[in-house]
Amino acid sequence: MDNHSLSTRPWQLTAVEAAAAIRDRSLSATELVRSCLDRVEAVNPTVNALADLRPEESLAAAREADRRTAAGEDLGPLHGVPVSTKINTDQRGFASSHGVAALAGTPAAEDAACVAALRGAGAVFLGRSNAPAFSYRWFSTNDLHGRTLNPWAPDRTPGGSSGGAAAGLAAGMTPLAQGNDIGGSIRYPAACCGVVGIRPTVGRVSNWAAPVFVDTPAGRQQLVMPLTVQSCAVEGPLARTVADARLALRVMTTPDLRDPVGVPALPERPAPGTLPAVAVVRSIGTVPNHPAVERAIDAAVGKLTEAGYRVEELDGLPLLAEAARLWSLLIYEDFRPTMPLVDRVGDPGVRTSLAYSFAAAAAEWGEAPALGTYIHGWSRRAALITELQQLLGRERLLLTPVSAEPPFEQDADLASPERAAALVAAQWPMAAVPILGFPAATVPAALVDGLPMSVQLIGGRFEEELVLDAAQAVEDRTPRLTPAL
Repeated sequence: MDNHSLSTRPWQLTAVEAAAAIRDRSLSATELVRSCLDRVEAVNPTVNALADLRPEESLAAAREADRRTAAGEDLGPLHGVPVSTKINTDQRGFASSHGVAALAGTPAAEDAACVAALRGAGAVFLGRSNAPAFSYRWFSTNDLHGRTLNPWAPDRTPGGSSGGAAAGLAAGMTPLAQGNDIGGSIRYPAACCGVVGIRPTVGRVSNWAAPVFVDTPAGRQQLVMPLTVQSCAVEGPLARTVADARLALRVMTTPDLRDPVGVPALPERPAPGTLPAVAVVRSIGTVPNHPAVERAIDAAVGKLTEAGYRVEELDGLPLLAEAARLWSLLIYEDFRPTMPLVDRVGDPGVRTSLAYSFAAAAAEWGEAPALGTYIHGWSRRAALITELQQLLGRERLLLTPVSAEPPFEQDADLASPERAAALVAAQWPMAAVPILGFPAATVPAALVDGLPMSVQLIGGRFEEELVLDAAQAVEDRTPRLTPAL
């Protein structure tokens, strides 16, 4: 895209293009932010991707960015580039509402580490992206901010929990968005909305945020971070292009030892001499793929083969099946102690969804898994991590579906316990990866029946560059799908 073209409006620029244009002074940050705000005004009333917009604050930050440019100061890699942040992530002066009215009244005193990294790189914050209450659903609706729509099809989910982030990108409101992922919450919304999402290796991007306190009948109490959040959840970027996701990931990769699993420094990793092989895992034998899912996989296989990758088909991979099953044990048992809070202040949708999800987990593990079962689950997780790392190394990537189904119909998780259980089964590619902690990206591979269809690429630990290189090969051979609307 030529950023000097009269037919290109500033909001249409990628983050890489916008940052370059601001740096060479062919575009001002103020012009870019104003263009994005105009786009938000035009489409957000329909899509409802962004909440808590403060246009004057965003424009003031843009004017300060322009002052720094004119003064010849050192400029960060995202200088003047608009970014949205998620409503469950601390941003100084904004409440981390989690889509819950009871949590919406207290502004954060400081930025979460990932937000501080974006701020330090010169990003201009433009709106808070919507998510489900407590970020517990693969849909993005809550009683505080309402329902986010998929710009491609309003009757389909934009994904969750970072659905507002993905929908805002797809509709052209911002070129970059921050999200987080413990069960597909970056990768699934990106796939639903036809954008790129990268879930980094656990520990690469700091997950630190200030402690959260809530008022309870027993007094003011600190919310304790569950073990799975420390060990499985990550912060990461969503973007309209692979190049933008790569840039944002590099910015967000910052040493921070406040994070209990944070990595203080990443080793230099020279590019391997040959392209890694790509092993295709279409299914784990639990649920068949929708034909549209198979079309996306076939399209990605053809594009990777054309790019020079050696592609091989695997007849399932048992360790992924076990990891997906462990997700429903470790995640739900870790979150069980927070359920009284959800029941007290959560909206009816999240309460119903979680009740059905716990019922699906109980079908696998029983109503009240024993402590020994839970401990053994963590032991098996460690063994599976070692097994997968030995399989992948730097010589192999995995290609999987994003889900066994196309983007779900809105509120499919509320339809019945049976439908909710089917969703959990379909999402095995989203669930397996967080349990293992490996990097994974989703990238659009095809447009099928008017909906973007993506694939997931998984790499060895800290091999994000190899994952993004393969995603770039797919993107280079796929027509640009966004902005939608």
